[in-house]
Amino acid sequence: MDGITWEEPFCGEGASCFRLGTDPAGHAYIAIAGQEENRLTDTRDALRALILGIKDGKADHLL
Repeated sequence: MDGITWEEPFCGEGASCFRLGTDPAGHAYIAIAGQEENRLTDTRDALRALILGIKDGKADHLL
């Protein structure tokens, strides 16, 4: 699909499954599994910053 390499879905209990993907041009993608055509697109650096921020607890208030 468009040269995007999708990772296996990340699923929560009773929640939608999210997928992360990248392409050779340096773009990163986030989508709900099964709805990859409706994806959020940004750079790999932006995806890296998002993941590191989540790991650092910056999104804990959403839980």
